[in-house]
Amino acid sequence: MASPPDLPDPDALPEAVVAPQARWRPQLIWLIPLIAVLIGVGLAVQSVLERGPTITISFRTGEGLEAGKTKLKFKDVDIGLIRSVTLSPDQKNVIASAEISKSAERLLVADSRFWVVRPRISGGTVSGLGTLLGGSFVAMDVGSATAKRRDYVGLETPPVFGSDVPGRQFVLKSEDVGSLDVGSPVFFRRLQVGQIAAYELDPDGNGVTLKVFVNAPYDKYVNEDTRFWQASGVDVSIDAAGIKLETQSVVAILVGGLAFQSLPASAGLPPAPANAQFKLFHTRLESMVRQERIVETYVFNFTKSSVRGLSVGAPVDFHGIVVGEVAAINTRFDPVKKEFSIPVEVHFYPERFTGRYASGQKGGPIARNKKAMLDTMVERGFRAQLRSGNLLTGQLYIALDFFPNAPKAAVDWSKAPAEIPTVPGGLQPLQESVEALLAKLNKLPIEGMGHDMQQTIRDAHTLLNRLDAEVIPQARGTLAAAREALDSANLAMQPDSAIQENAGDVMRELSRTAAAFRNLADYLERHPEALIRGKSDEGK
Repeated sequence: MASPPDLPDPDALPEAVVAPQARWRPQLIWLIPLIAVLIGVGLAVQSVLERGPTITISFRTGEGLEAGKTKLKFKDVDIGLIRSVTLSPDQKNVIASAEISKSAERLLVADSRFWVVRPRISGGTVSGLGTLLGGSFVAMDVGSATAKRRDYVGLETPPVFGSDVPGRQFVLKSEDVGSLDVGSPVFFRRLQVGQIAAYELDPDGNGVTLKVFVNAPYDKYVNEDTRFWQASGVDVSIDAAGIKLETQSVVAILVGGLAFQSLPASAGLPPAPANAQFKLFHTRLESMVRQERIVETYVFNFTKSSVRGLSVGAPVDFHGIVVGEVAAINTRFDPVKKEFSIPVEVHFYPERFTGRYASGQKGGPIARNKKAMLDTMVERGFRAQLRSGNLLTGQLYIALDFFPNAPKAAVDWSKAPAEIPTVPGGLQPLQESVEALLAKLNKLPIEGMGHDMQQTIRDAHTLLNRLDAEVIPQARGTLAAAREALDSANLAMQPDSAIQENAGDVMRELSRTAAAFRNLADYLERHPEALIRGKSDEGK
């Protein structure tokens, strides 16, 4: 059995010595999270520094808006993102919060505009077709203001032109919008030079205000005397001048539009300023009518003529020259005469009536002494008369002319406006004559005349019967005898008849007798004494 090993002596063990604590040394492995933290902090700081402003845009509906997906674009470049879409406190609008990139912050000025781009058809143009695949987005147009802004009201329809498009905008006043729409074309000499930007009803409800944009360089042709008119579709007008048909182009027929043109006399005028206001006429003919500086109002009171076919705007004509137009047609009752009349109010243009004289001076006697001149003209038979301007349509116009045989009358200056006397229309005297003739015919004893006529016819019939029974047989015998006499005369006149032969002998004898008388006359001319002495032997 082996003996156990020797145990060490406890006293022989070495004494423990306390060593000092060593210092902590960084390990390389810890550099990786440290660098990651530093990078994260840097990115966070950079993100904060590069984060753009947040704006709010108010829209009527949230159609096409999605938080976190719908982008904001300027000239098809992403400049922001819709972060949230909420309802407004009054629940009438939608508030979209958008985060704009730092680089686009300078675009957020007071007159910048935002709208949702979606497929649209307006004014004959189609836009936003690209959103059918890529989805809707919010487009932006930068204004020209310098003031900054963070809350905007979005447009329901996209603007027709951008703020950076060269050209000018003009304001048009019209009674109605017709077939025009936003985006409808604007024509100049049948070239499309602009579009309708917007329109709205006037606050008083009596008209419509349109804004049109004319692209450069065509905007320079718009001056203070330019005329705008609706060129939508096909304009057909029927008036005292006849039937007129006018159109601007095929595009205008399909989608409508308007056109403008300046009068030849205004070619040298400077271009009109931006937002200048003009009147929008219904037709080109109406727009090209010269705008008169002097307009006087008179009344033509028609008492025996019908004004059916006379309309407001009908011309007032003097020897083929339009010197005014009908402004209003009314009725009036005279309590003294117990009869109605038709007072027609007209606008009279004295400058057209007087015109220019050979010396080149404007105006004339009416301009200098209107009342005296007009009184003199009325005294000489100056009257107003209704006449037919178109037999097909029945349109009437008022003609001013001199009627020397017209009853005496004078201008009533005591009324406002003054009244100029009238005469019945061209067909009115004929109608009165026909009515008078019919009245006389009605007074005739037609029934008694009919009985007398019947008795006369019976007497004539009896006379004809007597003629047929008594006179005609005798007339037949007389005619037969006359025919026999004519036949006998015809036989006697034949060349081989005895009468013809005897007539030939007689003519020969007469010729010989005439020759003898001729010889005797010649002899007596030579020997006139033979009448006393007789024929001498010498003459034998």
